[in-house]
Amino acid sequence: MLKYINLPEDVLPAVAPYCHAVRAGDLLFVTGQLAEDPATGNVVRGPIDQQTIRVMENLKLVLEHSGSSFSKVVMARIFITDFRMFETVNDIYKSYFEPGRLPGRTTIGVTALAGFGEVEIDLIAYCGEE
Repeated sequence: MLKYINLPEDVLPAVAPYCHAVRAGDLLFVTGQLAEDPATGNVVRGPIDQQTIRVMENLKLVLEHSGSSFSKVVMARIFITDFRMFETVNDIYKSYFEPGRLPGRTTIGVTALAGFGEVEIDLIAYCGEE
C-alpha cells in the first residue's frame, strides 16, 4: 500500500514538486524539511538554533498530519552546511525525542541546501504495531 501525503497549503505549503511524506506499508518516509515558515513558504534565515527549531516543528507537523510522532521515528538524516553548528543542531534535535528512544541517524555535511537554509532533516517512521 502506498499513500502520498500532502499537508494543506495553509498548514505547510510545498515549495517544490514533492509530497510531504509517503507511507509505504508500515513505513512513513518524511521529505526533508528546511526552516520553512508555514505562513509564507519562505525559508527562515537566521541563527542556527531558530532554523533547527523550525525544521523540527515542520517535521512534527508532517508526522502529526500523517498520524505519527517522533516516538515512532526509526531513522533520521541531518544535512548541515557547517559542522561548527553541529552541537547546537544536535542539542535541539535530541530534545524532540524521548530519552532512550533516539532513532538511528546519519549526519551529512553539504555545501548548500535549497532556499539557502543551513539545516535540513528527513525521517523514516514505523507505523505498524509495536
